[in-house]
Formats: sequence, structure tokens, C-alpha cells
Amino acid sequence: MKIMVDLCLIPIGVGVSLSSYIAQCLAILEEKGLAHSLHAYGTTIEGEWDEVMDAVKACFQTIHRMGAPRVHASMKIGSRTDRAQTMEDKVQSVRNKMPPGS
Repeated sequence: MKIMVDLCLIPIGVGVSLSSYIAQCLAILEEKGLAHSLHAYGTTIEGEWDEVMDAVKACFQTIHRMGAPRVHASMKIGSRTDRAQTMEDKVQSVRNKMPPGS
């Protein structure tokens, strides 16, 4: 089943700067060949259920190996069976409905 996941991972107990941890997770997504889009408060990931969940698990494991004693995450998951849709399709659908001059 194809899904889209919006994932926000927060390593706890490692200080204020978290970008090096998130960079490692992005490398995991790229290594696994998953479509993804980084944004200011998370990453949207697109792919098959098991592949995405395996990547999320790998992110947790990597962050712990990097020294974070705790990892907090929030995750939103969406799927559809009526048609194929990508992250770009969803964004473009909204942009197409923007009022003229916006």
C-alpha cells in the first residue's frame, strides 16, 4: 500500500542543535530511494508502507546510536486507494486553486 507520511523526529538530551541528526535521517531516506521533502518542522515521505516504516525505524535507531537517549516523534500517515497521487500532485492541486494575483 502506498502512503505519505509527515514525520517530525526530535532527539532529546543532545542539546539545542538537531540538524546533524535530521541530516542522517535524510541520508537514510535517500539511500532507501524514498521520495521525500524536507520542510521547517519535519519531512514528508512517500512510498510503500513497509519501506517507509523500515526507514522510520532506521532513523530512530541511527539517532539513538548517535547518542540521543530519547527520541520523540509525531507522524501523520495518509493513504488512498481511489487513485495514485504524489506529494507534488497534492501541492499542485492547491496551487491551481489559488486566486489570481496571489
